[in-house]
Amino acid sequence: MNFPIYGAGLMMGLSLIVAIGAQNAFVLRQGLRNEHVFAICLACGLSDAVLITLGVTGFRQIAALLPWLDPVMRYGGAAFLIWYGAKSLYSAFRSSGALTVQEAGSSSLRKTLITCLALTWLNPHVYLDTVVLLGTISKRFTGHEVSFAGGAATGSFLFFFSLGYGATLLRPIFLKPAAWRALETLVALTMWMIAFKLLS
Repeated sequence: MNFPIYGAGLMMGLSLIVAIGAQNAFVLRQGLRNEHVFAICLACGLSDAVLITLGVTGFRQIAALLPWLDPVMRYGGAAFLIWYGAKSLYSAFRSSGALTVQEAGSSSLRKTLITCLALTWLNPHVYLDTVVLLGTISKRFTGHEVSFAGGAATGSFLFFFSLGYGATLLRPIFLKPAAWRALETLVALTMWMIAFKLLS
């Protein structure tokens, strides 16, 4: 293990993942609801680790051989994000004044994980960051790609678990119905903005 290169991968992974996106908004929402937080954070971290590994081991060459893969991911991802955004906006408008974190309506672990994995694997931006960008940068560290990938994957795990469990600090704010409505609206707008970028 080359620790300087591991550190470079860690910092690069964190810098790419910090920006608000569909996946991050979902993790934040689950953390605020205190619902399946560990499983969601673990699923996101493992997904990133797999994608980073694919990038380092040359997934770009596979994608070049399958030209239909990009449009399928692009339009399928956009359709899912539009649907999920509409669902969040509907939730914001139908919320009652008595809404609290505990009363926000629980979902099964299976349904929650399916949504989380869809937000992750159907979003082409995730492939751009993890597979293409990190995969390309790793080539600068010939012979030490594993250290770079390990650092980037560690960054993902650190970020998701910090976001999921750190959301508890914000929970008193979200005991107010208006804060939940604002969050659901922000999630909807984020999903639609990403979908628009995919389609444009």
